[in-house]
Amino acid sequence: MSSLPELQALIQEKYGLDPSQLDPNASMAQSGIDSLALVEFLFAVEDHYGIKLPEEDSQVDSLAALALVVDKVRASQAA
Repeated sequence: MSSLPELQALIQEKYGLDPSQLDPNASMAQSGIDSLALVEFLFAVEDHYGIKLPEEDSQVDSLAALALVVDKVRASQAA
């Protein structure tokens, strides 16, 4: 199951952005999330899921890409 819906809810909670107005494949910068806010959001994602995002994946720029990384990390922890 994809973590995308939870990430959309989290971004709505933190930044007041309506998930229905966000293109999951678009750059988060296009949605009004600057680089500092993106770093803050990545920390919030780690806290929310109790995971550590791999350093090589710290440059994700869309919710869809972030969902794939989160799903990969969660699957590897469950194994």
